[in-house]
Amino acid sequence: GGTGSGMGTLLISKIREEYPDRIMCTYSVCPSPKVSDTVVEPYNATLSVHQLVENADEVMCLDNEALYDICFRTLKLTTPTYGDLNHLVCAAMSGITTCLRFPGQLNSDLRKLAVNLIPFPRLHFFMIGFAPLTSRGSQQYRALTVPELTQQQFDAKNMMCAADPRHGRYLTAACMFRGRMSTKEVDEQMLNVQNKNSSYFVEWIPNNIKASVCDIPPKGLKMSTTFIGNSTAFQEMFKRVSEQFTAMF
Repeated sequence: GGTGSGMGTLLISKIREEYPDRIMCTYSVCPSPKVSDTVVEPYNATLSVHQLVENADEVMCLDNEALYDICFRTLKLTTPTYGDLNHLVCAAMSGITTCLRFPGQLNSDLRKLAVNLIPFPRLHFFMIGFAPLTSRGSQQYRALTVPELTQQQFDAKNMMCAADPRHGRYLTAACMFRGRMSTKEVDEQMLNVQNKNSSYFVEWIPNNIKASVCDIPPKGLKMSTTFIGNSTAFQEMFKRVSEQFTAMF
């Protein structure tokens, strides 16, 4: 809410002054389209986005409504709690930083991510996704293969923020795979995704998917993958907030 965004952005700008050479990565909860906790949400969002554009290097956007949707539709939870939502976010957060913490065949860190994902300095707002998301009941019947993980992570239902990637095009994307797999297989899948869905990727950035492979999978899974996309569909979120802001202003 207001405290988080206000205090948080102040903290970011102070840290930025102290440590200008460090990568600043934030996980920001954006206002959902239908569900709203506070009346002045558009104000909070508008004021903090201004700070995030200037002072953060990577902003991963989350959204309660999208998380609830994943819990309802994919995980088949009838009454999702904040704990379930946090569980989803944790999975994605841990996947993003996994290469900093564990050895892997193809490592990446936050700086490499930034280099590969940000074509223009101000466009650093990303959608994140995680696969495999399976309901607890059907977990054991699930085949985990690199093609299946790839397909699920690019699925619009998997995005943790309420912007539909099908309404825009990807400038860049990053996929972090975890588990025992060959880099060849990962590269083939990435190429495959780009060739099959070329209309969803901008043509002026060739080879715009970065892949990394970490050997250690998360607890309880043999393989998993985390997705970070820099998509033009993200303007939906900004447009929505700006319309609500203008209506109130």
